[in-house]
Amino acid sequence: MPTTDHDSSSRDGAGTQPGAFSRQPGAGTQPGAFSRQPPAALWGGRFEGEVSEAMLAFGASLPVDRRLWRWDIQGSQAHAHMLARQGIIAPEDAAAIDEGLASIARDLASGDHGFYDLADEDIHMSIERELTRRIGPAGGRLHTARSRNDQVATDTRLFCRAHAAGLATEVNRLRGVLIGLANDHLGVIMPGYTHLQKAQPVLFSHHMLAYQWMLARDFTRLLAACRAADVMPLGSAALAGTTYPLDRASVATELGFSQTSPNSLDAVSDRDFVCDLLYACSLAMVHLSRLSEEIILWSSEEFGFVTLDDAFSTGSSIMPQKKNPDFAELTRGKAGRVVGGLMGMLMTLKGLPLAYNKDLQEDKEGVFDAVDTLSMCLTAMSGMLATMRVNSAAMLAGAQGGFMAATDLADHLAARGVPFREAHEVVGRVVLDCERTGRTLQELGAEDLRAFDARFGDDAPLACDISEVVARRTTVGGTAPACVAEQIGLAREQLAADSDAATALIRP
Repeated sequence: MPTTDHDSSSRDGAGTQPGAFSRQPGAGTQPGAFSRQPPAALWGGRFEGEVSEAMLAFGASLPVDRRLWRWDIQGSQAHAHMLARQGIIAPEDAAAIDEGLASIARDLASGDHGFYDLADEDIHMSIERELTRRIGPAGGRLHTARSRNDQVATDTRLFCRAHAAGLATEVNRLRGVLIGLANDHLGVIMPGYTHLQKAQPVLFSHHMLAYQWMLARDFTRLLAACRAADVMPLGSAALAGTTYPLDRASVATELGFSQTSPNSLDAVSDRDFVCDLLYACSLAMVHLSRLSEEIILWSSEEFGFVTLDDAFSTGSSIMPQKKNPDFAELTRGKAGRVVGGLMGMLMTLKGLPLAYNKDLQEDKEGVFDAVDTLSMCLTAMSGMLATMRVNSAAMLAGAQGGFMAATDLADHLAARGVPFREAHEVVGRVVLDCERTGRTLQELGAEDLRAFDARFGDDAPLACDISEVVARRTTVGGTAPACVAEQIGLAREQLAADSDAATALIRP
């Protein structure tokens, strides 16, 4: 299942200007225009006056939550089926409701949503009003034994569950690209860094796999977010449950939920699952941002480690020579908005008393944006990495500088009985002299090294060979070629298992 709803119903509708919502079905209005005769609110029986137009626009969530139409219709159909089975509404009414909702779904899928009306406040009331317009009084029976509180929670859970599963699949796709890069460039040596200073040489494959393992954890978090959303609140009504003899379990089964909520107060006010998905998206974006930063650095002339494909680069309006890593920069930049969505949701929840509060209307825009942003960035990163050229010669040249064999030279002395701290000091003096004389460690012979300490052996220069430095890192998880090859196999096995797990979570 895709993680975004790229049908016309999630964008501005046919027959209206961008952002416009008509007061009468199908009426053409200018952006933000309002009729003086809005239809009566479905909750308006207790009110003598009407909400002001300004407050109506302020309180309406329809411009945002109309994206939930698909899940709202699914939930309403399942609810109607159950009401009929329980004898709460007549079978013929349930059949009319089912067909009416199906016809609305067909229209919305084709982009026809001219019946949207801001007076309805949200997509849930909008669909219900249109249903009643199409099928008559039977449409008014749909809302029996439910509230918008449990209806909204159900729709939002369905959305989050579907998109968490879809994003998990997209994360796995990028993991596959990273594993492929690691396998195809297994012998390429590059400098490893700490503090963005050259530290020790590593395999480029090892570096790519580090991000694969980050994304493997992102997959686990998305899986957890999917499972957190997999609880059905429908039947909790406004906050206290209902007097009708509902069969909540049958509705949960029809909608593919693995369980029903055990507490009606918690069910309508819980948005932890939204935070779970936002957190999973946020940390995934942080990882993509870190990878983007490295690609930006590596593609610069100063590094020259990779060359980005033209399809994932842009030029300058004034400087003809430029080839900019704009899409990596955009990915890095977009991490902030996703993390901001998480922070916003946490702050919305922190002071809310039980049960439902209008504040919870703010639960959707951030998570909608987060799943869209992460999906786009995963697509961009997969394409960018799959098409970039790895400049192995530049990487190896970079690994020769920076005295990155210094630790191994100290280890050589330690192996000959010199305390490591003493060996560390000796090699530090060697490095200082090389800096002053403009030499590398690889240019020093055994006699040169014995001028600093007589305990250097004849094989000391071998300790400075970059290929040997890499090959000696044979601990589990190390950067030696044999270890990295084993790690590639492990990553492939886990990716295969995770891909099966993601497929199992995707509902038809």
